Amino acid sequence: MTDVLIVGLGGAGGIAADVLTRAGLEVTALEAGPRRSAGEMTLDEVRNDVQAWLCAPKALGELPTWRTDPSGEAGAAAWPLAMVNGVGGSTSHYPGLSARFHHWNFAPRSTTIARYGASAIPAGSTVADWPVGYDELEPFYDAVEHAIGVAGRAGNVGGERHTGGSAFEERRMRGYPLPPLRRTGWTELTADAARGLGWHPFPAPAAINSLPYNGNPECTYCGFCTANGCYRDARGSTDATAIRRAEATGLLRVETGARVLRIESGVDGRVTGATYVQDGRERFCGARAVLLAAFTYENTRLLLLSRSPAHENGLANGNDQVGRHYMAHVTPFAFGRFPGRRLNLFNGTWSQATCVDDWNADNFDHAGLGFIGGGLLAASHEFKPIAFAGFPPPPGVPHFGSGWKAWLADNAQSVGALSGQMECLSYEDNRLDLDPRARDPYGTPVVRVTFRVGENELRGSAWLAERQEEWLRAAGADRVWHAPGPFVEARHCYGGTRMGDDPGSSVVDRYGFAHTAPNLGILGGSVFPSSGGHNPTLTLQALAWRTAQRLAERWDDIAGGAPVRVAKSI
Repeated sequence: MTDVLIVGLGGAGGIAADVLTRAGLEVTALEAGPRRSAGEMTLDEVRNDVQAWLCAPKALGELPTWRTDPSGEAGAAAWPLAMVNGVGGSTSHYPGLSARFHHWNFAPRSTTIARYGASAIPAGSTVADWPVGYDELEPFYDAVEHAIGVAGRAGNVGGERHTGGSAFEERRMRGYPLPPLRRTGWTELTADAARGLGWHPFPAPAAINSLPYNGNPECTYCGFCTANGCYRDARGSTDATAIRRAEATGLLRVETGARVLRIESGVDGRVTGATYVQDGRERFCGARAVLLAAFTYENTRLLLLSRSPAHENGLANGNDQVGRHYMAHVTPFAFGRFPGRRLNLFNGTWSQATCVDDWNADNFDHAGLGFIGGGLLAASHEFKPIAFAGFPPPPGVPHFGSGWKAWLADNAQSVGALSGQMECLSYEDNRLDLDPRARDPYGTPVVRVTFRVGENELRGSAWLAERQEEWLRAAGADRVWHAPGPFVEARHCYGGTRMGDDPGSSVVDRYGFAHTAPNLGILGGSVFPSSGGHNPTLTLQALAWRTAQRLAERWDDIAGGAPVRVAKSI
């Protein structure tokens, strides 16, 4: 028996473990993947990006199936889905962009209706306001930024605007713990062009050490960051920061290779622990409270698999809300050729970027545009040779053969790329459930995704693509083209265990605890009521900190029993 059982020790679970152990609680973490070391990380694009070795073996064997029509049969997804299973989870290989959400992202429904009228909400959309707002979450954003180490330039400290940071940044209590990552010719070229358009560029906030921090060294800009662990632990991944601190307390026990089969519950509906397989043997870990901190797809899958007399339709699914309100970013890409200019975008790290938030959230007037929301635009680095060769060439250039090779030889170093992250609304028909046919190697149903890109997202993505073209032209590109769309970034996925005050339309309450299983907390992007136009990790980590702190502070009410060790205040 342990005080708290955490299922999945990644970006959210690692933060929770840090908070709980510092509060004096005993924590056991079940992680399906292994523990990796910095020495295993190599500067090898084939191994990291093409073979995706960090995603093997578990993640690649349980990829969700995909369909666009609720009446259709699901098959292989057209979009990348695999994430890392292992201590640190996806933070061990993510590019680290760590931006906060805007006020609007927490109240998209009410603020849209107030400004544009109810007709601006697309038909069939279930978009909802969050039960928590930015001001309530700000202290937890701050705590995470300093716990993992985020490099950036603040734009609004205590209500005072600072030049060089985001002009749209919400008020923060203090600046970033680290200065921005190193600037380059590309990031300065795109920043100057954005300013020339009257926009407000800023350096990407990144969970990467621009200076030594947390006892770890600074980034060397090796160019093999994304899809790879850091060979010197210079990234603010939880395995190199929060989890190490938690283990140093002696209160965190980590079980790797522990594949959870189901979360168990009693006749009263409260959870009692989890059954898992490790080394070919089925085991059980009892706990007074459980935090489910797997990835969005796995959170839904485990709840639906965890049936019991008290939860006949799956754990916390009495109102058929588990799996509903699924969302994923729609991401336009644009490319521009800068003749005679060597951009060297194969080096550095993705988050060594210039960002623009002028077209995010409701930072611009949407009247007459036919969509709501928006997204971050970024001019980034780390376009490695194989990845670049896979990008679409401009119209008129063949996609293979000698003509294509000649074009690459002449232009590869002179092409710049911009990405965008269009916020996706939730809709009635977009959801996650268990596939009735597809199974993983253990015979367990995989998640089935039903998702169709809405007209709102198509129009918004097209709008962002137009802004990308403006930006590239202003920077000096003589030719601009776009990737075929829409491209769904299914690794930026949300929903399935929505948070809310109403148990009839959500799975967890405002603190992340299940309405029908009060000692079960759920962490991650699956609780988001809306997707936002920024990367999800910092926000889901702030929510994880808040849920863990609530558990420690209200231990008697939530866990219903004395802890193994006496909890101290955080």
